[in-house]
Amino acid sequence: MSYRGTVRVHRDQEDRIMADRPAALVTGCSSGIGKATALALVDAGFVTWATARRPETLADLQTAGCRTLRLDVTDEDSRNRAVAAVEAEHGHVAVLVNNAGYAQPGAVEETSLDSYRTQFEVNVFGLVRMCQLVLPAMRRAGGGTIVNLGSGAGLVAPPLSSAYAMSKYSLEALSDSLRFEVRRFGIRTVLIEASAVKTSFTDTLERLVPDHAPHSPYETVTTNVLGFARREADNGIPPEQVARTILRAVRSRNPRGRYKVGSQSRIAPLARRALGDRAWDALLARLVN
Repeated sequence: MSYRGTVRVHRDQEDRIMADRPAALVTGCSSGIGKATALALVDAGFVTWATARRPETLADLQTAGCRTLRLDVTDEDSRNRAVAAVEAEHGHVAVLVNNAGYAQPGAVEETSLDSYRTQFEVNVFGLVRMCQLVLPAMRRAGGGTIVNLGSGAGLVAPPLSSAYAMSKYSLEALSDSLRFEVRRFGIRTVLIEASAVKTSFTDTLERLVPDHAPHSPYETVTTNVLGFARREADNGIPPEQVARTILRAVRSRNPRGRYKVGSQSRIAPLARRALGDRAWDALLARLVN
C-alpha cells in the first residue's frame, strides 16, 4: 500500500472513532463558563462543538481539540445550521449545554420593553429553540442530556436585575417541565444554579446599563448595585468549578435535576425564606443604598 493509501486508512479510522464518541454542543463559548465547559468536555473524550456568535473568539478552543461553529441562538438559520452540522456527523447531539446568555441591568422604570424582549430572546427563547431542535434526534437515538445554565438570580432576584432574574426564573419552570416530558425517552434534563462567577460577565453588565434621564432617581442605587455586583464577581467562583459540575452531571447515570454551584446559590434562598420580605428588603438596603 502506498503512503498516501496508508494515510487515507488512518483518516478513515479516525473518522469512525470520532463518529462513535458522544457529541456535545455548547453555546456561548467565547469566554467564561462556556469556554471552561467546552475544555472540560473535550478533555473528557467528548467530540465537543464549541460555538459563539463570533467564531474568531474560539481559536484557542479549536487548538485544544474542539470543533468550532458560528451560532447565534437568536437566529433560526444559525441554530438550524449548527444542529444540522453535528447531526450530519454523529446522528444526534448527545449533550446540549445551553450556556449562551447575558444580563440586562436597570430599574424597571428605565428599562425599555425592547431590552426586556432581547433579554428573553437570548436567555429563554433561544434556549427553548435549541432544545426543540436537538430533541427529535435524541429521541430516535434513545437518549441524551440537556444542561440549562440557570443562576442564583433565578432563585433570589437581585436589585435592578428584573429582566435577567425573570429570564433565569423562567429556566426553573422550563427545566422542570422538560425533565418530566422527556425522561421516558431516556433524555435527562439538568439545571445548573451557579453563584456569581469570575468572568467578564460584569463588564458586559456595566455596558448595558440603560442611559439615565437627567437627575435619575435611580442613579445612586444603580451605581451602588453595580459596585456590589463587581465585588461579588471579583470574589466569585471560577468558571472551571461550574464546568466540573456540568461534566459530573453529564457523566452521571442518574443526574440530579438541579445542581447548586457555590455558596451564594445555596445560602441566599435560605436567608430569603428565613427573613421574609421586610427583613430581606432591609438587608438589601444596607448593602446597596
